[in-house]
Amino acid sequence: MYSCPNLCDSLIVSVRSSYCGVGWRSSSLFTPLNFAISNGPASSQKQSPKFISAHASASSSDPLLVKAARGEPVNRPPAWMMRQAGRYMAVYRKLAEKYPSFRERSETTDLIVQISLQPWEAFRPDGVIIFSDILTPLPAFGVPFDIEDVRGPVIQSPIRSEEDLKALHPIDLEKLQFVGDSLKILRKEVGEQAAVLGFVGAPWTIATYIVEGGTTRTYLIHGGGQLPPHMWEMWSKPYIDEIVRTVKQKCPQTPLVLYINGNGGFLERMKGTGVDVIGLDWTVDMADGRKRLGSDISIQGNVDPACLFSPLPAITDEIKRVISSAGTKGHILNLGHGVLVGTPEDAVAHFFDVARSFDYDSRVENHAAGEPNLVA
Repeated sequence: MYSCPNLCDSLIVSVRSSYCGVGWRSSSLFTPLNFAISNGPASSQKQSPKFISAHASASSSDPLLVKAARGEPVNRPPAWMMRQAGRYMAVYRKLAEKYPSFRERSETTDLIVQISLQPWEAFRPDGVIIFSDILTPLPAFGVPFDIEDVRGPVIQSPIRSEEDLKALHPIDLEKLQFVGDSLKILRKEVGEQAAVLGFVGAPWTIATYIVEGGTTRTYLIHGGGQLPPHMWEMWSKPYIDEIVRTVKQKCPQTPLVLYINGNGGFLERMKGTGVDVIGLDWTVDMADGRKRLGSDISIQGNVDPACLFSPLPAITDEIKRVISSAGTKGHILNLGHGVLVGTPEDAVAHFFDVARSFDYDSRVENHAAGEPNLVA
């Protein structure tokens, strides 16, 4: 089973109930990356930017995750995990034996829906992310690719010249119909009980793969998290800004999450993109991240994924520490990166059980009475 490396920036979006398509044009190479989606898991160690549109107005019936993303009052932190199902679930591995092609699994509507719902059926997270891949849009604008079990994504003809660049064409959305269809089905299946999440790789991330020809540990060009801050400002941020601006114009009530692996030096710059939520990786102290970003933006994260290999009481303690550091407003509990291969399913179940057991009101009352400041 393949997984992509830590490449770059990622935007995740959540939808409430309705669905809307987002599109834009610009002179940029990857601008027609126009996705109409809800949530889904990314196969890369970095989630990718994702657009999801929903003409949804703020409402008491909105999923908890959507409320927290907007900074609205909630009684506990909503919780979900990046890169669900495929990394650790036995039910997924059994299905993968029947359908060994990753691209078939990630480009067939029925299979996408089935796999996306596996974590939902098992753990009832507050966010259901679509099973997809950051490279899924490539063939739709002229870059065929394969995914091999050991090597991962393989692009037979990487872009190495201006002539190669000219061979690309505007995205053909008809070739991505399965994405929108899957999202709409997931929205109906999950109802108002959870947010549906969609994602897509940021333009710089996609460019990295196309130039490299696949997964690499020694970048000919950097992924977003490997760029020096001034280069990220020049080569990555403008296109993220364009994505955010376009989605906000079309779907102003749709929260957007931006995640960059290795983002400790980028937090303030990430906030400047206008997204609703900043995802923190596990190398950033949550209390410090909250202090740097302020209280006017929501945050996501950031339990160390390796923590889920610890005894259950240790997992509980770490979740308590993260939630306490994040505060009671605008926090979405998550890992600081995707679920690691081989993570015990009972640890994942415990993660969500602990999250559901929190009560912010009890925390405030107990803290005022001099008791421990978090109750679970």
